[in-house]
Amino acid sequence: MRIIFSLVLFFSVWLIPSVIFAQNSNAQQRTQEIVSLLSKTKYQLKAQRGVSKEKYKSVRSEPVTYKNTADYSGLYEVPSAGYSLEIKISANGEIAATGSESKDGDASQGRKFTFRNSKIDGALLTATKVYDDGSTEKFEGVFINQINIEGTSPTQIERQSTTFGLGVADVRVKTASGVNLDKLFYQKK
Repeated sequence: MRIIFSLVLFFSVWLIPSVIFAQNSNAQQRTQEIVSLLSKTKYQLKAQRGVSKEKYKSVRSEPVTYKNTADYSGLYEVPSAGYSLEIKISANGEIAATGSESKDGDASQGRKFTFRNSKIDGALLTATKVYDDGSTEKFEGVFINQINIEGTSPTQIERQSTTFGLGVADVRVKTASGVNLDKLFYQKK
């Protein structure tokens, strides 16, 4: 009897942390995938008639994790696409979110949505968007600091700024100017 109890205890102590770790590592892995899609670097060197001109631009994204998830509450906007998202997180961690999306950058032809089954795991926000017409769509975003760096080269930086917001990848959005976007940065207002 003691042997059986010892084996059950051993396997339960061994299995429970591995299940929890696997769930955490999946969220961390997806967070890193999205962050890498939101980061980019460009470097140009133009030489004409013996004169060279360098241009460097980098957009880095770093996940932001708050211990108090209510700190993520607020209004987030993508002005260039006419998208907005208001997130409210109660003291007990319950997430309520409403938003709107424009059609081809025209907010008057947009559609509204709410979140269902919302969850924050680290910096990763997952939910199901439920539109006014009842249709649904998966939503995944990462709370990030977006760091914009500009200069003539990676070693000669002229400007640097950091903005907090929600980064979303794997989307298809057309702006009013006709530009197609495959990722969005909802800046916190």
